[in-house]
Amino acid sequence: LLFTLPMLLSVAFQQLYNIADSVIAGKFAGEDALAAVGASYPVTMIFMAVAFGMNIGISVVISQLFGAKDFKEMKTAAYTGFISVAVLGVVLTVVGTVLCEPILRMLGTPENIMEDTALYLAIYIWGLLFLFIYNISSGVFTSLGDSKTPLWFLIASSVGNIVLDAVFVIIFHWGVGGVAWATFLAQGVASACAFWAVLRRLKSVETKEKPALFSGAMLRRISIVAIPSILQQSFVSVGNLCIQGLVNGFGSSAIAGYSAGVKLNTFAITSLTALSNSVSSFTGQNIGAGKMERVRSGFKAGLVMSVAVALVFMGAYVFRGENLLLLFMNSTSAEAIEIGKKFLLIVSLCYLFLALKLAADGVLRGAGAMVYFMITTFLDLILRVVLAFILVHPFGITGIWLSWPFGWVISSTLSLAFYLFGVWNPLKKKA
Repeated sequence: LLFTLPMLLSVAFQQLYNIADSVIAGKFAGEDALAAVGASYPVTMIFMAVAFGMNIGISVVISQLFGAKDFKEMKTAAYTGFISVAVLGVVLTVVGTVLCEPILRMLGTPENIMEDTALYLAIYIWGLLFLFIYNISSGVFTSLGDSKTPLWFLIASSVGNIVLDAVFVIIFHWGVGGVAWATFLAQGVASACAFWAVLRRLKSVETKEKPALFSGAMLRRISIVAIPSILQQSFVSVGNLCIQGLVNGFGSSAIAGYSAGVKLNTFAITSLTALSNSVSSFTGQNIGAGKMERVRSGFKAGLVMSVAVALVFMGAYVFRGENLLLLFMNSTSAEAIEIGKKFLLIVSLCYLFLALKLAADGVLRGAGAMVYFMITTFLDLILRVVLAFILVHPFGITGIWLSWPFGWVISSTLSLAFYLFGVWNPLKKKA
C-alpha cells in the first residue's frame, strides 16, 4: 500500500494534464475545441502506448536485476533503455509529423474541427521525446522501490500545465494551440528534471565494475517484455482509433460527449493500471529474489486495492456522472452531456471485472509471462472492436459503449485462470 499510494497519486496528477486540457478547452474555447482535443486523443494514445511499453519492459528487467542485487547489469539496463527511447522518440516524431493529418482524415474527422485537431496533434508530437524520457525515468525509480520521487516532478508539472493552460487560453486566447503548448512546456520541464534525478540515483549505486552504457544483449532482454507490451498497448490504441472513427460519424456533439466521458473513463483505467504496475514491480523483485509466496501476497493486496478504487470510480460515475461532465462543458451542450452520461454509466458498471483483470495481468507481466498477458489483452481488444461495429447498427451509438463490458468480462476470466494455473511461476515452468 505504501509503495502503491504515490503511484496512484502520480496517475491522478498525470490525468490532470488531459483533464485540464479538455476542461479549459471546453469551457473557454467552446464545444468544437473540446471535440478537437478529443478527436486527437486516440492518436496520441498510440504514442503513449510506445512510451508505456518501454516503461514496462525496462521496469520489469530492472526490478528483477535489483531483486537479484546485480547492480552492474541493472545500471546497464537503465542506460540502454534511455539511449533506445531517445532514438525511438526522434524517429516517431518525424513519422508522426508526416502522417498526422492523413490519419485524422482517414478517421473521418469533421471539417469544422480538422484544423484545430491537426494543430493540437502536431504540437503534441513535437514533445514525444519528453514523454518517452519522463516515462522511462519514472519506470526506473519505481523498479528501485521508489514511487515517491517521480510523484513530486509530476505534481509540479501538472500544476504548471494548468497554470499555462489558463494563461494561454483564457488570457492570450490561443485556443487549442494554447492547450497544446501548455502540455509541451510542462512535460518538457518534468522530463528534464526526472532524467537528471534518475542519473544521480544510478550514480549513487556502487558497483565493482564500470557498467556498459549500451548492451545489445540487454536491449534484447528488455525487448522481450517491451515489444509485447508496446504491441498490446498499440493494438488497444488502434482499437480506440476504430471506435473513434465510429463516433466521428455521429457528429461533433457526439465527439464532444465521448471526449469528456472517455477522459473520465481513462482516469479510472489508468488508476487501476497504476495498481497493476505496482504488482508488476513487486512481482519482478520477488521472483528475482526467489520469494514466490510474496508474489501471491502481492496479487491479493493488489486485487483488494483495485476493487476499492474501482468501487470509488463506479459510484462517482453512476451517481454523479452528469455533474462531472459539466466540468468539461456548459449546460447548453445537452446532447453531448447525455451521450457522455450514458457512456460512463455503461462502462463504469463493469469496473470490477477490469480490476480483476489488471491485478492478474500485473503478475503475468512482472514474471515475464508475456504470451499469456498478450492473449488476454488481445481477446479484450478484438471483442470490443468487433462488437462495436456489430452493435452500432441495431443500437446506434449506445451499441459502441456496450462493447466495453463484454471484452472486460471475458478477458478478466481468462487472466484469473492463467494466474491460478501458475503460468507466472518459474518453479512450475521448470517442473
